[in-house]
Amino acid sequence: MAVLEGLEFGKSDFVLLDEVNIEQFMENLKLRFEKARIYTFIGEGVVSVNPYKQMDIYGKEDINAYRGRELYENPPHLYAVADAAYKAMKRRAKDTCIVVSGESGAGKTEASKYIMQYIAAITNPSQRAEVESVKNVLLKSNCVLEAFGNAKTNRNDNSSRFGKYMDINFNFNGDPTGGHINNYLLEKSRVVQQNGGERNFHSFYQLLRGGSDDMLKSLHLHNDPANYVYTRDGAVATTSYNDRYSHNAVLSALNVIGFSEEEIHSIYRILGTILILGNLQFETDRESVLVVGMEDVSHIAELISTEPNNVTKSLLYRTVATGAGEVIEKGHSEKEACFGRDAFTKALYERLFGWIVSRINAVIEVKDYNPVLHGKNTVIGVLDIYGFEIFDNNSFEQFCINYCNEKLQQLFIQLILCQEQDEYKREGITWQHIDYFNNQIIVDLVEQPHKGIISVLDEACLSVGKVTDTVCLESMDAKLGQHPHYTSRKLAPSDKTMEFHRDFRIRHYAGDVTYSVEGFLDKNKDPLFQDFKRLMFNSSNPVMKEMWPDGQLSITEVTKRPLTAATLFKNSIVALVEKLSCKEPYYVRCIKPNDMKSPALFDDARCQHQVAYLGLLENVRVRRAGFAYRQAYTRFLQRYKMTCEYTWPNHLMGTDREAVEAIVTQHGFQDDVAYGHTKLFVRTPKSLFTLEQERAALIPVLVLFLQKVWRGALARMRCRRMRAIFVIMGCYKRYKVKVHFWEVARRFANVCNMADYGKSVEWPTPPAALTQFHSITQKLHRRWRAWQIVKNIPPSDMGEIRAKVAALGALNGERKDWGCGRSWERDYLANVRDSHQSSSNFILFSQELRNKDEYNQVIFSGFCRKMNRFNKSSDRALLITDKHIYKLDPKKQFKVLKRLPLEVITGLSVTAGVDQMVALHTSSQDDVLLYIQRGELCPDQDRIGELVGRLIDHFTRSVATVRGWVRPSCTGLVAHNWPSVVRVRGGFGLPGLSCPIVL
Repeated sequence: MAVLEGLEFGKSDFVLLDEVNIEQFMENLKLRFEKARIYTFIGEGVVSVNPYKQMDIYGKEDINAYRGRELYENPPHLYAVADAAYKAMKRRAKDTCIVVSGESGAGKTEASKYIMQYIAAITNPSQRAEVESVKNVLLKSNCVLEAFGNAKTNRNDNSSRFGKYMDINFNFNGDPTGGHINNYLLEKSRVVQQNGGERNFHSFYQLLRGGSDDMLKSLHLHNDPANYVYTRDGAVATTSYNDRYSHNAVLSALNVIGFSEEEIHSIYRILGTILILGNLQFETDRESVLVVGMEDVSHIAELISTEPNNVTKSLLYRTVATGAGEVIEKGHSEKEACFGRDAFTKALYERLFGWIVSRINAVIEVKDYNPVLHGKNTVIGVLDIYGFEIFDNNSFEQFCINYCNEKLQQLFIQLILCQEQDEYKREGITWQHIDYFNNQIIVDLVEQPHKGIISVLDEACLSVGKVTDTVCLESMDAKLGQHPHYTSRKLAPSDKTMEFHRDFRIRHYAGDVTYSVEGFLDKNKDPLFQDFKRLMFNSSNPVMKEMWPDGQLSITEVTKRPLTAATLFKNSIVALVEKLSCKEPYYVRCIKPNDMKSPALFDDARCQHQVAYLGLLENVRVRRAGFAYRQAYTRFLQRYKMTCEYTWPNHLMGTDREAVEAIVTQHGFQDDVAYGHTKLFVRTPKSLFTLEQERAALIPVLVLFLQKVWRGALARMRCRRMRAIFVIMGCYKRYKVKVHFWEVARRFANVCNMADYGKSVEWPTPPAALTQFHSITQKLHRRWRAWQIVKNIPPSDMGEIRAKVAALGALNGERKDWGCGRSWERDYLANVRDSHQSSSNFILFSQELRNKDEYNQVIFSGFCRKMNRFNKSSDRALLITDKHIYKLDPKKQFKVLKRLPLEVITGLSVTAGVDQMVALHTSSQDDVLLYIQRGELCPDQDRIGELVGRLIDHFTRSVATVRGWVRPSCTGLVAHNWPSVVRVRGGFGLPGLSCPIVL
């Protein structure tokens, strides 16, 4: 690493210092800061100095440079630690965590965001949609939680006023599948009061300065934070935070995460309610207290979806149940009303923040996880929690925050300093003990049962009678007066930096902190009148109702006394430490270079103090004298046995330790390792990296070999299965064919004796192999059945049968009644029954015409009405022979008015109705439009079908006789020299058309 950066930038790992002392440590830290090298390694941890400026070292190229690389291959960076934690999780299937620690303003929040950004960038290379969705939600959650949980303090423009621990769940591929966020001790007192120069939470200023006019109008707000009591002090505070831009970013993030429009609107309605509540004033009128300005009460009622009377009642009265079950209303004094209002606003914001976190968790939680199907679910935890705080006025919140930092420091001491040295002794490794400060004594001062400060606070809160903060301080002095890390003005009367009956001091690992006991008991009790809980639970807004489930309790219902705020916080921190201790930790130690937020100033005394209380020098000594990697012999052998010919695939030595020694000897690492009783210790990461490189090179070869063997086995199994399948399929197909033949033979065994020759017999469904054969068999049966029917028809009726079949095919079902069921007479003009008055004259005329034109037969004849183009009609007779079509005048002894050769007819059109209209189309486009008259034989006869059928049958037979072939058509049989087809239409247009009538 020193070679990578050059000596002018100092040592990139504090372990490489010539001498481990505070002077050289600080000199190297300052040099690297001045050279814009803000990161420095201590083994596998990194020290980060806040640069107080934007640095171009977090882009895509930087991410690619650290992806999959070992720690010492690149200069120090947050990405190197994040990648090391990710590789450890993926390689060894071990849960890891990254602990980001340091005091307020040291850059912890930014560091955790860059770590999240890196993990999101290196995962999901296949761009699976569901994984991308989880990554987006995890990243966008930071934006939302910052807005509602961060604020400007005198030390930091974007200070986390809550603790956050995020677990990111990964599948066996190393892709994120979900996560979970734990939040700790939101500083809700900031909602109602801030120190000078500080601001309320960002969310209020973002809403007022970034919200649209319509949004603010719907919330009854103005865009000036100075108009509201809770944001007035912070309205003039200078900050680098852009509220308008951040508001739009938060709205976008809420939508990406999955908040509905109703939920988003409910969030901002609660913020509006808090701001308006802060402006409420109370006045005393004789013996009662009143709200000044009922308009604000109406606005509050509208925003929380309840009645104004209920809001007023909750603010001015407290409902109390007596021991006898009687319910009474006790009016507040003006001071009590103000206290209740502030408690209500703090609770509103705390519930809102908790609900937002739980809503995000519901979206990112791992769903439908099954270890058997999805493999082991591993976790990387990222801890971003408030840093150590020393203010001019330190209250209950600073006490809890500093206790949390004591617990995390204790975890660091146990894992890095204490456990590591104890492990060397336990494994028999030669080791010179390194002294360090163990802060367990300070942790016990705070949390020890019955003696610690938290226990004293809880006893004071549970005591009957009026117990004040001063009484509580006296109790602490009595019980803790002999403790070396506790003092007060009473115990040290000469120390004028503390006030009598108000201050006490704890000597923390990070320095002495003086706390003001004022408000400790109230904040520890965290009182909130049940009336406010019932008010919110009875809201008609479902989102707000969900935040207050405890409001459903009845007034007289007796419940268990809730735990105090300090005890709840202690329990959550103990659970956090237990969760971290079961993971492999990676540390990012953040240092604040100065209190002026200057990118050029390095305050030596300020930084040296942080180095001291973070235990960085002791950490360097342990890392320098210790070993970077240790692993049990069995697991080491299992991972690296393929790199040695004596241990692959299985060794024949007496113990696993001997096999591990063989691996180390073959690679020449004897001087860089130590052998414990159960573990191998490797001093430098480079030796381990060499093994990893060789293993990575061999893995593809082994995988290919295993794939070859396994694919061969699979292919042989697949081949045997396929052979068996084909045998079974062949037998089954033959069986199905036989069964089908047997069934057909059974069903059609007696069809010769049936009246319909088997038409009503249902065919069995054939197997797929016989589909074509089945179709041919059905056709054969239909032809046989047709022959059985046709052979019994007399020859004299065959002409009529052919004509009806031709008409059936041509009309194709378009004309319902076309005379199929009657006998077709063909020559109706010569039929005495149909034309008894004129038949004799027509017979004489037809004989003369036959002799003259020498036609062989009459195809069709009958009376008709002729329509001309002028819409005039006249009675005519139609005669169609095998050579001509004649238009005759029946009134003039059937005089021939028009003779057309049959060859000029190109087609005919009829309607789909019951009328007898027909249009004859000619090649000369001199079409003939006729209306066939039904005659006297049967007045309601339809003769259109007969005309169509006779013509088609004649042309079909004549062409088949002359040409020897017939061309089929989709609507009937069409002669070769009659290319048009018979068309059926819904009705005719205007009479007298000169073009063919074709649809």
